Amino acid sequence: MPPAFDTEHLDHEMSLPDDIENLTLPDLYVGLEIPLLAPGDGIVTDRHHASADRYEADDPQNQIGGMVSPFPLSGWLRHGCERVLQIAGGTACHPGAANGDYMLEDVYERDLDAGYHEKGSCVDGDAGCVIYDLFGGFNDRAGRLVRRPLRFSPIRRQVDVLQGEAEAHYRQLNTQVRSRNSEDDGQPLRMASRDVVGNLVGTWKLSLRELKPEYVGLLVEAVDYLDAHSDEFELQLGGARNFGAGMVDARVINPLYTDAEIKRVYNRAQDATSGMAWKDDLWRESVRQQFVVPLQERVNSMEEL
Repeated sequence: MPPAFDTEHLDHEMSLPDDIENLTLPDLYVGLEIPLLAPGDGIVTDRHHASADRYEADDPQNQIGGMVSPFPLSGWLRHGCERVLQIAGGTACHPGAANGDYMLEDVYERDLDAGYHEKGSCVDGDAGCVIYDLFGGFNDRAGRLVRRPLRFSPIRRQVDVLQGEAEAHYRQLNTQVRSRNSEDDGQPLRMASRDVVGNLVGTWKLSLRELKPEYVGLLVEAVDYLDAHSDEFELQLGGARNFGAGMVDARVINPLYTDAEIKRVYNRAQDATSGMAWKDDLWRESVRQQFVVPLQERVNSMEEL
């Protein structure tokens, strides 16, 4: 049976089709395909990287797995959520305090003019805007959205997409920063190293502590927006954006899928079944809208306050 949703705050009851047997919710899986990721916040690995002169591709020491911190992932997702709210005619909770030590004198005021409201100004009791609800971060109230680290492994059989894992390859890149002055003739100035993950394919698992339809609607819309604008500098994931890192193909895995069907999506030896195609049509034509309409209602109600 599909889980029960909190709809008391909405003007209408949620009406899901009778032929829906289950939903992955409160878990939501974001499918990711990233050619190159340089998170900037660091990568936790489970093995040391072999030096270049001792590297052997089939040596287990070089089959390096690990985890990507949830912080760059969370910031990337929040940015997409903010854009969706602003396009819908609402404002997003500013992530920073008004009295923060900003490098530009009027940066906070310009943000408020560009589609944000002052951090916490939306809060009435325990509830605030949908960004405040999902991401939390102040007033000692945890966000309603749980964002986990993304575990990765270069060995496909050790990847469990139902646990929010991905197939990917870790590397340490070492480069020389050279002088651009013509008189220096390309003289090396310093060495720079960066931890990166390449060819990442898998899922990022999100979980909701409370089931409100507008939460799901915002996450679905945000991921679609991030995918459609993946080549825009400010919507790329992680660091090293000038080098093409962080361009993400992203999609929410159909919440109507069973666990076996989610695994099938990432099984290169199997195609989608007719049942999965039917669920894709059902999600696209009717179910998805049951979550997006409450999001617009929530935005409208906040703007009327």
